[in-house]
Amino acid sequence: MLQVWPGSPYPLGATYGGTGTNFAIFSEIAEKVELCLFDDDDAETRVELKEVDAFVYHGFLPSIGPGQRYGYRVHGPHDPARGLRCNPHKLLLDPYAKAVDGEIDWDQSVFGYNFGDPDSMNTADSASRMMKSVVISPFFDWDNDRPPRTPYNETVIYEAHVRGLTIAHPGLPAEYRGTYAGVAHPIMIDHYHRLGVTAVELMPVHQFVQDEHLVSRGLRNYWGYNSLAFLAPHNAYAAATRAGQQVQEFKLMVKNLHDAGIEVILDVVYNHTAEGNHMGPMLCFRGIDNTAYYRLIEDDPRYYMDYTGTGNSMRVRHPHVLQLIMDSLRYWVTEMHVDGFRFDLAATLAREFYEVDRLSSFFDLVQQDPVVSQVKLIAEPWDLGAGGYQVGNFPPLWTEWNGKYRDTVRDFWRGQDHGIAEFASRLTGSSDLYESDGRRPSASINFITAHDGFTLNDLVSYNSKHNEINGEDNWDGSDDNRSWNCGAEGPTDDPDVLALRAAQVRNFLTTLFLSQGVPMLVAGDEMGRTQHGNNNGYCQDNEISWLDWSLAERNASLVEFTALVSALRREHAVFRRRRFFQGDAIRGSGGTSGHGSDGGEPLKDGEPLKDGEPLKDIVWLLPDGTEMSDADWEFGLARSLGMFLNGHGIPDRNHRGENVVDQSFLLFFNAHFEPLGFRVPPENFGTSWEIVIDTRVPTAVVTAAAGTRESAAPDARATSRIVKANDPIEVDARSALVLRCAD
Repeated sequence: MLQVWPGSPYPLGATYGGTGTNFAIFSEIAEKVELCLFDDDDAETRVELKEVDAFVYHGFLPSIGPGQRYGYRVHGPHDPARGLRCNPHKLLLDPYAKAVDGEIDWDQSVFGYNFGDPDSMNTADSASRMMKSVVISPFFDWDNDRPPRTPYNETVIYEAHVRGLTIAHPGLPAEYRGTYAGVAHPIMIDHYHRLGVTAVELMPVHQFVQDEHLVSRGLRNYWGYNSLAFLAPHNAYAAATRAGQQVQEFKLMVKNLHDAGIEVILDVVYNHTAEGNHMGPMLCFRGIDNTAYYRLIEDDPRYYMDYTGTGNSMRVRHPHVLQLIMDSLRYWVTEMHVDGFRFDLAATLAREFYEVDRLSSFFDLVQQDPVVSQVKLIAEPWDLGAGGYQVGNFPPLWTEWNGKYRDTVRDFWRGQDHGIAEFASRLTGSSDLYESDGRRPSASINFITAHDGFTLNDLVSYNSKHNEINGEDNWDGSDDNRSWNCGAEGPTDDPDVLALRAAQVRNFLTTLFLSQGVPMLVAGDEMGRTQHGNNNGYCQDNEISWLDWSLAERNASLVEFTALVSALRREHAVFRRRRFFQGDAIRGSGGTSGHGSDGGEPLKDGEPLKDGEPLKDIVWLLPDGTEMSDADWEFGLARSLGMFLNGHGIPDRNHRGENVVDQSFLLFFNAHFEPLGFRVPPENFGTSWEIVIDTRVPTAVVTAAAGTRESAAPDARATSRIVKANDPIEVDARSALVLRCAD
């Protein structure tokens, strides 16, 4: 006979304290709650939790320790017309489970109703088909682990999938491939360092569910945006098979990455769960307290509000749902030591009622939380509901995936006639979106591609999506790709098309890394990964989505280019300013300046400018080397742009309070289909300039602060790197040039 002591209503979940485990679960509508314990043979023992405080059922079992598998059965009203769906025949996952064992074996029993009658109660027992919650040991030797705390303006994010990143890596031990351990293997850390990566952003690692409709078609939910347990690392990414061991492996991954100076950011999905709509399974929240956890249609609560396209939306305004989300976030920071979060469809979290509310309860809680407010917070600032596109509208503490950056940069390089004003704004940190509420350029997470959509290679290789293999008749995935195949759809042997595609990839990478804001690179884009035109690989857990590491050798020059343009950003503060450009004149000349309009004390004046005019912190240039006027910005067909970045006009100070001074740079962008002649500006900008990037030349003239590396077969233009003030210079069709002041 199991001993059951009263225990405590806090903390929620299963908490092992060394002598036993406390169990606590919230349900406002429950009439009785049973804790169900499972032995190694899956035999079930039920224990009623008779202690109830503030709708929390709890009990302490002194004989229960780590590794114990468990679940709950909730007795209560079943009236779908009123949104009440209790069904004690269904084993339910603990919403606070810190580890989960097994996965769902799809069967009628895991549904709360009988097929054909959604309002009926299915009485088949689901325990043998259900995953189980697991009691874990909270003890781990972190050995003085410290978060890197990389400033936003020095951050380079690498978006990756735990399994897909390493599952096909031949250099890793077989048991590490596709696992947490593989993400932090020394071979992978060397690759991150080579690319200048400071943060790995992992696609969902909360325990998620394989969708029944995919499993029935022989597919898998690869991406993982189908969460069910918000405190549990996904068990399939662990090398060990022992229940609960995934927690230790995840912690070791974080520790090893921190030792290498690399942060861990998690892509989290709090906007919906894996239970879907009224036709979905009963796995957890639905059976515990459906009306508390989900947004229901007010005048017909048998149905669910769906702002996410997945069937349901969490009822974030409910205090216990808010508590669950905040407890989950704090747990991942304090116990798992992660460094930040990217919130999937974050606009859904801001819906207090119907409209997106910037001052919603969730954001208020985050703002005042002493733990969560101190880590990186990244919003995917849209959902599928009305008014869901909220780029630029999140609170000052937050950064955002800048969808306007992605669209504008794609349009510019494919030659769309939208003018250059918006392209210039995106290059300089999107002040139109973020400056008015006190945010800085780092509020913009800049990206060209993401997991959702074309890879960078496919962006320049396909005009249309090719998702037939997903089995949805190519209806799935976005049709707004803003891609250009450079003259041939898909694979080709045409050398001119291949050369143009390679140049376009380098154009995108150069733009990404040298824009103000925080660059996000998608794993594999640095080596030319392709999904063969599939822009929605969510269900492709195979070679279509996995990284093919042989590409790193075949496309070594692209990996090298990515590493060097990243190094250029890392070594030059002018590309990662903490504050927006002001377009103000900077006192002095050559190597001297003040602080623009930010109010800092001016640096010591140097020699006077030859034309008597001080340089601004940024100058936009016409092809003839003169400064652009207001009228020039209105020319809608312009496809070229020159930009001067004044290294002596940076209004920042380093950690010692010293002025930040850098070399100055010229950047020329030509998205036209023909070469364009530019002129180097006059001597007051600089007397001598060195070409450090020419995107039409594969790494031949790419230089970084640490030195110069040349390709085995350099282009002829590589022999003439130095140009003088007022010199003419040709920028090839669809290419970019970056010049560094050599004075």
